[in-house]
Amino acid sequence: METEKDKITELTEEKEVAADESADKAAEEATAKAENAAEELTPEQIKLKRKNEIIRVLKFVGFSCSAGVIQFVVFTILNEVLHLIYWPAYLIALTLSVLWNFTFNRKFTFKSANNVPIAMLKVAAYYVVFTPLSTLWGDALTDKAHWNEYLVLAFTMVINLVTEYLFNQFVVYRKSMNTNALGKKENAALEAAGKQDEASKEEEKSDDAGKADI
Repeated sequence: METEKDKITELTEEKEVAADESADKAAEEATAKAENAAEELTPEQIKLKRKNEIIRVLKFVGFSCSAGVIQFVVFTILNEVLHLIYWPAYLIALTLSVLWNFTFNRKFTFKSANNVPIAMLKVAAYYVVFTPLSTLWGDALTDKAHWNEYLVLAFTMVINLVTEYLFNQFVVYRKSMNTNALGKKENAALEAAGKQDEASKEEEKSDDAGKADI
């Protein structure tokens, strides 16, 4: 039979466990709060980061357009001069444009220093899905629905542009953006902007303190 002393001891232990759990939870919350505070960007950093993202998108569009020109020219030569049917002409032109696009976007757009074969395998995984789908709908629209080849090609290239950017941003280079020399310079500029903001805040506080003393 449980004595009064045992009950008191049990209640005391339960309170101690609850107190420990509460303390652990408070510590975790404090750590999380500190980490979030460390990750918070200053107004100047936010402004610079948005500017960098806009430039990144513009670079991707620019390089993709140049790759699109290569794809279009190669497709035209294969289609008009060599008289290949749509799907082989499309596949050859697409392969050449992908190699061009990957090389320049990796270095200048996403500024990645990740392993080239691994990055290429991830891009290849995207095209393992996109290429057969786009070839099938292109062949169906041109040969069966009798759409204009160049209209189908333009439509396909727009879909390719949007979906590939999203795949690169969130899959291929998600953990390796700004890791090459160009990216490190961008990160350094972002850090410098944060320090400048902090210095401005400290200066404002000092001015306010001086005015209050007067």
